[in-house]
Amino acid sequence: MNELDQKINTHFPGLVVRKDLVKTVKGNAIVPSYVLEYLLGQYCATSDDATIQTGIETVKEILRKHYVHRNEAGLVRSNIKEKGRYKVIDKISAALNDKADVYEAEFSNLGLKQVLIDSRTVKAHPKLLVSGIWCIADLEYEFTEDKNASPWILSTLKPIQLSHLDFSSYIEARKQFTTDEWIDLLIQSVGFNPEMFSKRSKLTQLIRLIPFCERNYNLIELGPKGTGKSHIYSEFSPHGILISGGEISVPKLFVNNSSGKIGLVGYWDCVAFDEFAGKQKRVDKALVDIMKNYMANKSFSRGVETLGAEASMVFVGNTQHTVPYMLKHSDLFDELPDKFYDSAFLDRIHFYIPGWEVDIIRGEMFSSGYGFVVDYLAEILRSLRNHDYSDRYQQHFTLSSDISTRDRDGINKTFSGLMKILFPHGGASKEEIEEVLKFAIEGRKRVKDQLMRIDSTYGNVRFAYLDYSQQVKSVTTLEEEEYPHYYHKTIADGEEGERTTQAGMPPDAVEVQQIVEPALKEKHLNFQENQKGISFDTLLGPYLIGATKITIADPYIRQFYQVRNLMEFLETVVKLKSQDEEVSVHLITTEDEFKGEQQKEYLEKIKESSSAIGVNFTWEFDGTGTIHARHIVTDKGWKISLDRGLDIFQQYGMNDVFTFANRLQQYRSCKAFEATFIKNDMSKS
Repeated sequence: MNELDQKINTHFPGLVVRKDLVKTVKGNAIVPSYVLEYLLGQYCATSDDATIQTGIETVKEILRKHYVHRNEAGLVRSNIKEKGRYKVIDKISAALNDKADVYEAEFSNLGLKQVLIDSRTVKAHPKLLVSGIWCIADLEYEFTEDKNASPWILSTLKPIQLSHLDFSSYIEARKQFTTDEWIDLLIQSVGFNPEMFSKRSKLTQLIRLIPFCERNYNLIELGPKGTGKSHIYSEFSPHGILISGGEISVPKLFVNNSSGKIGLVGYWDCVAFDEFAGKQKRVDKALVDIMKNYMANKSFSRGVETLGAEASMVFVGNTQHTVPYMLKHSDLFDELPDKFYDSAFLDRIHFYIPGWEVDIIRGEMFSSGYGFVVDYLAEILRSLRNHDYSDRYQQHFTLSSDISTRDRDGINKTFSGLMKILFPHGGASKEEIEEVLKFAIEGRKRVKDQLMRIDSTYGNVRFAYLDYSQQVKSVTTLEEEEYPHYYHKTIADGEEGERTTQAGMPPDAVEVQQIVEPALKEKHLNFQENQKGISFDTLLGPYLIGATKITIADPYIRQFYQVRNLMEFLETVVKLKSQDEEVSVHLITTEDEFKGEQQKEYLEKIKESSSAIGVNFTWEFDGTGTIHARHIVTDKGWKISLDRGLDIFQQYGMNDVFTFANRLQQYRSCKAFEATFIKNDMSKS
């Protein structure tokens, strides 16, 4: 265990589990993660290896004996008949048989219907009446000559949920962790390795939890396939339900007028619509209308009666096009069905998660560290629905007066949700509060900016906030920074702007051969975390043209990916030089304390390879230990100061030769970094 895992086990004993164990015990059981982690939490919530191994075998045995596989349902039914009583793990739902005046249960995998269930059990667990819940149940078989009587009897039922929650202990334990440690614990709890994610990407993952801790929160996430958009809503919490296909009726979702039976929004904390995108999907106009009213007012009408509910609504779907394509030809809501492509509906959405920023899930991204048993975290989040943290920025900041009431509601609800997740105990610094507030504003701005493209009646809004020195701080979306020449046009004007990116070129301009030496200027650039469209070619290339001597000072050219960055920098140099010219590149770095020999081997291989194509590459280790600043100096009189050196890209599928992020830098997400270009005539020497 690393230091964080030890700390997690110290402060949350019995409430955490090693996340790789879920795959170990799952086998071919088609069962949500929270069901498996419930069992693992009973037997494996420890850091002792021997106990964990024993617990794994116990859980496997429980699943082998009691989890019902559909193809073995007949065998299980036979066991119940022969033994008279048997324990099963299955998804159980219930319905009222009004002709017989009894409640009858249905077992999803076991294939049994009309199983008698006590009315007290139904009253204690009302979700049985809506879509069903996973349970551990004792089922009895008692044959009778009465043809109208069912031989199956449900004797006991226990939902797979935490029985007790000590919220005050949770708050006290949270105080023992730094903010970064706490975020990593939450990311591990979701099942991911935090080392594979940037800070912004971690916050994006945690936004997905807000519908579980914030009442009536409306969230949308559109992005490429395979990024885990629906996983949270199907696997994470017994209080959320995922509706596949994105198609559902008004009676099932809200209320059945004929029976008076309330729908899903009355029983679940979070109702998520999977595969929500798709222009060809059939959508009931009445559903859109009642959903608009519910999302705005937390209520819906049934005849003359108005009912209220607290369920949050989540919409997830796949996009077919890239962000610049959507911005050029339509907007970021373009993939939605026509009846949902409605400005009044979209205006009710509090936050738009940019799914294109989320990496496609790879094997190495899963965690083997410790995280909360997800059922425990689900209960914590549910209890936080009773709290309101939306005013916790107001001692430091105020929102711009331009921002409308509906925009403020969206920002405040996102801010409140993130603060509950990150700082349930309070204790956030001004800087941390500001970071959360900016993120909340950006997510709502993404919605509003697209609405202004769709509907010309929406006026321009300046999304900004003020600190108490009255300094105005504007907020932009990341797409706005990456694609300003597309972002700021409307569909009506049909024009392409001529503005370029901070790197000096449009993000789709990748042909370095087309770079002509521009009128270079001194400048300072800031790049946001997760920003794309950046490469050494476009960022550094114009300042390297014509240089015959280049010096790189970077103390961190040690690990393989760092040396690869160096190699890619040399590729840019090679693209820019004529075949009949030679360029000298000298690296000053520091020796790796543990893998110095391997580091030297890497650098010697680069030297050997470079000499064959007209690049004289040399390197030296700084023996003084004084090299800290990272910069590039050329004999053309330019000094480029990079606060991260060449290490500007986040982790990507480096071993996957079939991903474009591996081949082309502009398709990688960046780390946050700064670059300063200084005219330095002394460097010619």
